[in-house]
Amino acid sequence: MNMNMFEQFASPEILFIPTSLISMILPILFIRPSTTLLGNRLSTIMNWFFKTILLNMMHQLSPTGQKWSRFLISLLIFILLSNLLGLLPYTFTSTSQLSMNMALAIPMWLATVITGLTTKTSSTLAHMLPEGSPTPLIPFMILIETISLFMRPIALGVRLTANITAGHLLMTMISSAALNFFNTYNTLSILMMILLFLLTLLEMAVACIQAYVFVLLVTLYLQENT
Repeated sequence: MNMNMFEQFASPEILFIPTSLISMILPILFIRPSTTLLGNRLSTIMNWFFKTILLNMMHQLSPTGQKWSRFLISLLIFILLSNLLGLLPYTFTSTSQLSMNMALAIPMWLATVITGLTTKTSSTLAHMLPEGSPTPLIPFMILIETISLFMRPIALGVRLTANITAGHLLMTMISSAALNFFNTYNTLSILMMILLFLLTLLEMAVACIQAYVFVLLVTLYLQENT
C-alpha cells in the first residue's frame, strides 16, 4: 500500500535499476513498418488515422513546414502510446514526468524558432511587436512578447504533465475508496467501481486528446515560422 499517492509516479526498480528507460522505449517497439504485401484491418485503420491527422494539421503549413510531417506523426504516436500504456496495471507513465515532457517540448519549440530565424528572419522578428502598437509602449510590448515566446515550451510540458498526473491521481483516489468500502458498503463500492470504469474511459480520451494537442501546438508554432 502506498503511503503517498505520488509514489505511483516514481519509477519502479528491478534489482535497484530504474525501469523508466524501458517504459520510454516500449512505445517505439510498437511502431513497426508493415512487411506484408496485402493490407489488413490494422494497416487500413492506421492509414485512415494518418490521413486524417495529416489533413487536419499539415494542410495549413507551407511546403517547408510540411517536411516535418513524418516527424510530427511519429511524435504524436509516441506520446499517444506512452499515455495509453500508462493506464495499464503495474506500468509506469513516462509522460507524467515533467523532465521527459520538457525534454520533448524544448527541442521542438527551439527547432521552430531556429527555423523561423533562418528562413524568414524579418517575419519572425515582426511577431515580437504587434502591428499598431503605440510608440511609448513598444519596449513593453517587445518584453511581453519575448516572455510569451519563452513560456511556450513550459506551457507544452506542464500542460501534458498536469493532465496526465491529475487523471492518474483521481483514479488512484477512487480505486482506493472502492477497496476500502468493499467489505463494509457493497452498494457504494459497486458505484465507485462503475465511476472508476467511466473515469478510465475518460482518461483514454484525455490521453488521445493531450497527444493531439501537444503536436497541434507544435504545428502552430511551426506555422508561424515557415
